Amino acid sequence: MLRFFASCIAALMLSGQAAAQDFPTKPITIIVGVAPGGTLDTLARLIGNSLSKTLKQPVVVENTTGAGGLIGMQRLLKSDPDGYTLMFSNLSMAIIPLLHPDAGVDPVRDLATVGTVATVPMVLSVSNKSGIKTLPELLDRMKSGPKLNFGSGGPGTTAHLAEGMFLHLSQTQGELIQYRGSGPALADLMAGVIDGVIDQTVTMMPLHQDGRIRSLAVSAPARLPQMPDVPTFAEGGLPQFDLAIWNGVVAPKGTPRAVIDKLAQALSTVVDSPEFKGRLEQLAVQAPSPAERGPDPFAKLLAQDSRRVADLAQQIGLQPR
Repeated sequence: MLRFFASCIAALMLSGQAAAQDFPTKPITIIVGVAPGGTLDTLARLIGNSLSKTLKQPVVVENTTGAGGLIGMQRLLKSDPDGYTLMFSNLSMAIIPLLHPDAGVDPVRDLATVGTVATVPMVLSVSNKSGIKTLPELLDRMKSGPKLNFGSGGPGTTAHLAEGMFLHLSQTQGELIQYRGSGPALADLMAGVIDGVIDQTVTMMPLHQDGRIRSLAVSAPARLPQMPDVPTFAEGGLPQFDLAIWNGVVAPKGTPRAVIDKLAQALSTVVDSPEFKGRLEQLAVQAPSPAERGPDPFAKLLAQDSRRVADLAQQIGLQPR
């Protein structure tokens, strides 16, 4: 009997390895749980275009939006675990079970990690109409004047988490306004309808460089070469704000490890390419080192940050919906 089971396991392993050797033989879909135009969508399309060249198959980015990424996650979990349906997500996936506990989704339990591709700093920016020019000036205004409002791309997004974290660490109060995507929030920021937004460099940096908004602080160890006039949060007096957003690819649990490894190797090839590295540098985005980007380091990071986000959500009062 033991020999029978051993032979079955060996046969399954060999069939999985054979499938990985041929993989992929058809187009791959990458789900993005947010609307087009934001950081996550921008990076997903960069990855998709590069992966299609590496894997020699079309890679289609599918925006499946709603409920802070929950709808996209559910779409992924209903797909076959064969490597042909993936999801590009970020730290926000750790927020989903906190906002939607009844959905029964657990990223650590339900997902197979493939690899990380980028870590993006967060930027605090204000409307030009606010007249605020520095982080200390903003904090003084928040402590002494009327309550300011901050917009984000919706409940459970990294911007929502960042703004709640900012209010908690600065011991100030503000109104958090949720939009359907970061695009509308940034449009209202430029128009002066809202006072501030904390979002990633990919979306914030071009607006600051064009003078359409004023950026006050960046969550990086040192000033970014692409935004040398923007101090770090530490320089502005809030060193505790150290939130940076990792981005990576996941698959449904049960996807053969040999397929995961082939996808991870393809991702690593993309990340190491001069073209991709150059594009990340333009966006003020950091690529992970080879030791940080594979399936196992990503699994460890996801588990670690899921615990961190749960603790942070309790501190800032992030409530289930």
